[in-house]
Amino acid sequence: MKLTEEEKAFIWLCSCTDTDYRTRVLLLQAAKNPANLWRNPEKFFREVINGRENRVYNIDRVSRERDLNAVLLAAEERGYFFVSLLSDDYPTELKEISAPPLLLFGAGNRELLGREKFCIVGSRLTPPWAEKQARAVSEALSERFVIVTGLAEGGDSAAIAGALESGNLICVLPNGLNVCYPAGQLSVKERVRKKGLLLSEYPFDEPLKRFYFHARNRILAGLAKGTLVVSAGERSGALITANYTADYGRDLYAFPYNLGVSQGAGCNALIKKGAYLATGADDIFLGFGIRPREKKQEDVTEEEARVLALLREEGELHVAVIAERTGIAIYAVTAVLSALEMKNLAAKAGGNRYCAI
Repeated sequence: MKLTEEEKAFIWLCSCTDTDYRTRVLLLQAAKNPANLWRNPEKFFREVINGRENRVYNIDRVSRERDLNAVLLAAEERGYFFVSLLSDDYPTELKEISAPPLLLFGAGNRELLGREKFCIVGSRLTPPWAEKQARAVSEALSERFVIVTGLAEGGDSAAIAGALESGNLICVLPNGLNVCYPAGQLSVKERVRKKGLLLSEYPFDEPLKRFYFHARNRILAGLAKGTLVVSAGERSGALITANYTADYGRDLYAFPYNLGVSQGAGCNALIKKGAYLATGADDIFLGFGIRPREKKQEDVTEEEARVLALLREEGELHVAVIAERTGIAIYAVTAVLSALEMKNLAAKAGGNRYCAI
């Protein structure tokens, strides 16, 4: 891997030194050119950190080259790559935020960085109907956008499921690429790497730290032209991404929820504050001036059509109420609802209740 001294400086600084984001920015500012930092780091470390002891002060050029080569070799063995602020394909949207990551570590389809992106996030406690709707929205949007999300269960997983087949998917991690959180998502993570792209601003083996979620969420919002929040409690991490989206002046959308549903309290609060209400992909397409897709004719039986029409008119209903109002025997209604679920036209809303998608 042939690198310029500027690129070496970014990779070495972000991979081989025990420094935080603020210190790295100050070091690069003091050096004026990243190449200067690579050639003489001891000078700038002393200037910036006021002479405090630091393990990098007495490392000579040979040692720096050795440490850097170890990182480059590990990246080559695993098929990873680096994108710095100086790289031609560093995302333009990310350069516009207040604290852009200095270096991104990537695994997968690098070409996705240059395409238009849209973020979909949600809490781990996402209702089944919202997961299904989020998956449908993600699948539709992935025809025009690269979907950006995290790797958590719930809303993030629904976004992944919708966009994975198209390959238009970026998952941003709050830890190094060699680490998987949550551990149960390892197989999902590997599928994303094969079909889409994994990104992180942390060295390969960096473990998860609690405050990394907050830092990661600025990247989720920063990469995308807009964000959809599919579920969020009053203190959900998804609201942090939403706040970053608003701070960056990007479009913010949210699913609406019934009163008293705790998983959607944050979504309703966002809508009250000015977020766009979204019930499907068409709302987002129209917001970006994109003509919605022509809807496919629904392949449903007469009984399925009756149940679906009732759910669309009335909202969430109990199975017994659906049977009574459609005149279909309750045992038959259960089968009809199962068929509508398989066709992604209805979803369970809890308590033996169903709603249309």
